Amino acid sequence: MILDTNALSAIADGQADAVAAARDVRFIAIPVVVLGEYLYGTSQSRRKAEYESWLSGMLAASRILDLTAETAARYTEVRLELKRAGTPIPSNDAWIAALCRQHSFPVLSRDKHFDLVGGVRRVSW
Repeated sequence: MILDTNALSAIADGQADAVAAARDVRFIAIPVVVLGEYLYGTSQSRRKAEYESWLSGMLAASRILDLTAETAARYTEVRLELKRAGTPIPSNDAWIAALCRQHSFPVLSRDKHFDLVGGVRRVSW
């Protein structure tokens, strides 16, 4: 399962429903885009050291998904499909959706706009 930034943050904060939603999956995948968003957000937090320590353990237990040429092709497909449908989504979320398609993984997110992307299954908490 791929984690969106809001899922990663919810798990870091110990939100029980988010933790439960991610508990029984084969593995957790964190897109490099999500990692960047999370690090940016926590860099401004008073709890920065706590979040960095937690993240270190989380990354050790997770798979980091890099962006590749194949991801870029999927990203292009996602953006074009959504543009034609008149339902664009934020660019970083289009990258996450592209990774979901590329790897055939669902995404754990509260962002309902993932539901607009064909071939992507969103799981919420």
